[in-house]
Amino acid sequence: MAESPPPTKRPDRPTRSAAFVLEFERPIIAIEQKIDLLEAEARPGAAPSKELVALRAELDAKLREVTGALTPIQTVQIARHKDRPLTSDYVAACFEDFVELHGDREFGNDRAILTGLARIGTHRVMVVGHRKGKDLKEKMACNYGCAHPEGYRKAMRKMRFAEKFGLPIVTFINTPGAYPGIGAEERGQAWAIAEAIRDMSGLRVPVVCLVIGEGGSGGALGIGVGDRVMMLEHAYYSVISPEGCAAILWGDAKRAPDAARALKLTAKDLLGLGIVDEVVPEPLGGAHRDHVSMFATVKAKIVGHLDTLSKVAVPELLDARYGKFRKMGALFAPADDAMQKSAAEARGTASS
Repeated sequence: MAESPPPTKRPDRPTRSAAFVLEFERPIIAIEQKIDLLEAEARPGAAPSKELVALRAELDAKLREVTGALTPIQTVQIARHKDRPLTSDYVAACFEDFVELHGDREFGNDRAILTGLARIGTHRVMVVGHRKGKDLKEKMACNYGCAHPEGYRKAMRKMRFAEKFGLPIVTFINTPGAYPGIGAEERGQAWAIAEAIRDMSGLRVPVVCLVIGEGGSGGALGIGVGDRVMMLEHAYYSVISPEGCAAILWGDAKRAPDAARALKLTAKDLLGLGIVDEVVPEPLGGAHRDHVSMFATVKAKIVGHLDTLSKVAVPELLDARYGKFRKMGALFAPADDAMQKSAAEARGTASS
């Protein structure tokens, strides 16, 4: 049996109020509070005491125990954690020379969608992502990450711009879902998302997508069609929220844990179903516990995929992207040549 890595101090661990601690995290926080107290009392430069070393080991063991036994609904809770890094955090930490672009030139500028030019590694890219906001004022301005039609039209306008100039596209998915209000429906919410899904499938540049938190329904799919679709270890991706599913199926939102299990919404489930291409590991305990490590991992993954995809010819890129999404949900292979011919014709129409 392989030995566990030695316990280490995490100086970049975010400070959290007890009011925002998840129930299953409380044993972890209790140990951390003891560690913080001993570290505060220790003399500067002194070797850690035996008690401190033992507590750090206990903390690592407890983190592995808790994260190794997460239920689907607990994964959802981590994906929604107040301290979890947002799109704006990844943009600031992983990209350079970011210049934000605004508006859809049809209705307005939806702040729930962030778009802009940037550089990552050796690649100049277009960044598109859901923006939830940090404080209450910003959250309300960003509609808690729930985009209106103009948000998806803004995203597609910027993606077409990127295609025109041969820039790869990187998207960050983190939304409870598209905004369902009357105004959004009047301005063509479903139409905007459908157009975005259609147009992303035919973009003649590499597209890398990453689910960093919540991947809610069509709101996530609207910027989620790519050559590589990655998902953080404790994110979720689902046609509906567990609470919404439970309310519809059983008339009781309290049955969300049952719905979460049935929806198969975790990264591990979706990798097995072929919905995502890769699960990106998070720091021990979740991305909200170690932002710096999470940023480094995400940047390396994005750069690695861009390096690979930039060498692929456009026709091959489009065929692979179309084929990947076409086969999702299929239980059996096409039964005859007629079905394969139909798929080929559809692929040609989408590319044009």
